[in-house]
Amino acid sequence: MKARWTMKKLISVILCMMTVFAMPLLCCAENSDYSGIFSSAGCAIVMDAHSGEIIFEKNADDKRLIASTTKIMTAVVVIESCNLDDVVTVPDEAVGTEGSSAYLTHNEKLSIRELLYCLMLPSGNDAAAALAIITSGSIDEFAVHMNEKAAALGMENTHFENPHGLDGDNHMSTARDMAILTRYAMNNEEFSKIVSTKSISIGTRTLTNHNKLLWSVEGINGVKTGYTKAAGRILITSAVREGLSLICVTIGDKDDYAEHTEMYKKAFSELYCERICSQNEDFCTIPVISGESDSAILSVAQDVYITRKTDDVVTLEVELPSFLYGDVEKDEVVGRLTVLINGQEKASANIISKEEIKTDGTNRLNLWERIKRLFRISFKYGGSIYPQW
Repeated sequence: MKARWTMKKLISVILCMMTVFAMPLLCCAENSDYSGIFSSAGCAIVMDAHSGEIIFEKNADDKRLIASTTKIMTAVVVIESCNLDDVVTVPDEAVGTEGSSAYLTHNEKLSIRELLYCLMLPSGNDAAAALAIITSGSIDEFAVHMNEKAAALGMENTHFENPHGLDGDNHMSTARDMAILTRYAMNNEEFSKIVSTKSISIGTRTLTNHNKLLWSVEGINGVKTGYTKAAGRILITSAVREGLSLICVTIGDKDDYAEHTEMYKKAFSELYCERICSQNEDFCTIPVISGESDSAILSVAQDVYITRKTDDVVTLEVELPSFLYGDVEKDEVVGRLTVLINGQEKASANIISKEEIKTDGTNRLNLWERIKRLFRISFKYGGSIYPQW
């Protein structure tokens, strides 16, 4: 593909690429029809875990009770606030907390990490209370930290009253907010290790994860179940296959295990990840006028991947000037890459200079000499200025 010299360069190309392992930045294919799968769910959302792109949503912004999926935030706050190797004494106030339990005992000594396993695998409300009191001094104060973290993550429709998820008048969230939280949490190595654990022995206890899909669905690596009579069944899961990472949240879904299983079967059969370009990889070369070098190597500022269906039409738009003047700084933004799927913009990244090009102070060029040099450089680089997609 030969470059045409204009002040702004816009190159659109239709891409057909082989599947490769994916990492951020990602954009996602058009929403697929999963409504038939989630017929029992009051609320549902499917999110690309890398990019945050929404693949499917149903009543995703409805505020609902979230039961023990609350403990995802509890774990995040504790992990980010405490030394997980510290050995602590279980507070008396936590012992015998209502609901699901890890059966902690008075004056029992456990590490913070062990208490996190008691929190996330058997969904111990007593472990939640213990961790809250140990971390913040009281359950009420811990809830303040939970809400501060929710605000920082952009969970706009969420409010926490406690660390365990027992029903409260103002203890609410949404499918979208819980997906945002889960996406954040799963990027924490300690958290992801805990929620992907099927069972573990701690002292005389054998803790078994309540998430049954860990045993039955390929690629499942977390994260949390929840239930109260008022909230109904809530399930948040995460799965990874061949670089494609998905998060699914359902609220008020009596058939949650079956529907999550069917969703992953459909999604992994029709979606895949594909590399567009990588950070620091040579992307293209552009002429430089009045510089110590007559060209600059460009790259994109971040990895760009897409999640797409086989029949999606993927288009790249590259916007660049025809040339640069000398005195180009390393990592200077000089253009923009935009990725479209089926004509809709889904991702973009800055195009930057990989190197510093200083002005050639020994050879000041007048206007006519610059024009002659531009033509000379143009002929020199010809059609190889921009990538040959």
